[in-house]
Amino acid sequence: MDNAPFTPSPEPVFRKETGFRHLFAAARYSAQGLARLWKEAAFRHEVLALGAGLVLLGVIGAPLAHYLIFSVLMLLLFSVEALNTAIEEIVDRVSPEFSSVARNAKDLGSFAVFCLLLANGGFVLFSLVSTLFFSPVTL
Repeated sequence: MDNAPFTPSPEPVFRKETGFRHLFAAARYSAQGLARLWKEAAFRHEVLALGAGLVLLGVIGAPLAHYLIFSVLMLLLFSVEALNTAIEEIVDRVSPEFSSVARNAKDLGSFAVFCLLLANGGFVLFSLVSTLFFSPVTL
């Protein structure tokens, strides 16, 4: 038997892409993340809320700035939902048994999503009130 110490291979197991290949690899990773996130019912509901919110803004004749603000808020919501899902995945992998620390991590991620849901709902309410009751009337 050989008693020589194990020396790892100088080649990394995963080679990081550079240049345009990195751009395409990053886009692929993002698409894979979106495909994973789409499996979450909460995310699908949020996508429906985006569509409903845009339709509502159109029906009330909201200004372009309201569309932009709402879209940015929804993108933030999608980002936080993705991070919350990532936290849940990691927690489930690392701590499959009951753990108050794991529960706290999941609850905190859920609270972050809830805060953005409130911000989005509050903005839509603001847009409704300001557009319907305080916008100048033009004939």
